[in-house]
Amino acid sequence: MQKNIIWDLDNTLYFETEEYKDKLNEATAYAAIKEFNLPLDFDSATQKVKESYTVYRDGLEIFAKEYGIPHKDLYKSYHNYKSGLISMIKPYDNLLNELKSIKCPQYIFSTSSRDICEKILKHIGIYEFFKDRFYSVEDFDAYKKNESTEVYEKLCEAIGVAPQDCIFIDDSYSNLNFAKQTGMTTIRIYYKDNSAKDMDFIDYAYKGIYECINELKKTHGC
Repeated sequence: MQKNIIWDLDNTLYFETEEYKDKLNEATAYAAIKEFNLPLDFDSATQKVKESYTVYRDGLEIFAKEYGIPHKDLYKSYHNYKSGLISMIKPYDNLLNELKSIKCPQYIFSTSSRDICEKILKHIGIYEFFKDRFYSVEDFDAYKKNESTEVYEKLCEAIGVAPQDCIFIDDSYSNLNFAKQTGMTTIRIYYKDNSAKDMDFIDYAYKGIYECINELKKTHGC
């Protein structure tokens, strides 16, 4: 049975530099302060974002739990600020041709808003390739991928495939956990020496996008 490749977008089909990550953290903090009157100064709020990633694998969650800011509302405000940072992203060299060399059907599933997904895909030069084949969590009335299997089940229903016929690729192991629970094969892309491949819900781990694409064709029949 031919597999369907489902890519994460952020830090998977492009690499998030430390500078870009810092700006994203600042955007979250700024949105929480300006739009929701978070009672913290900017530096303290930014540290809260980092703490949220460490504890919840989500930069927004701590503001819902500790300050009562609805995750959905902060998600939308944060993406308004994220839009202005997209120009900082440096596309991978020759990514479009590399993706075209994969024989299996390919899709994108991102925690970024649909509007931001479209802007990023255009910026990194692969929008036309994925046009009508990219999805945001908000398409399924969700705002994260590491909470339950439901959003993955809805994605498979939208695409018209069974989870068992999918390979899900993400840099975040917390997302791979729920993808695996639906029956998907899971691949983690990592960048340093943090493959996390010893986790039982990660089937394969490859260092960077190019190794991953090579292994999709060599090992996974794509």
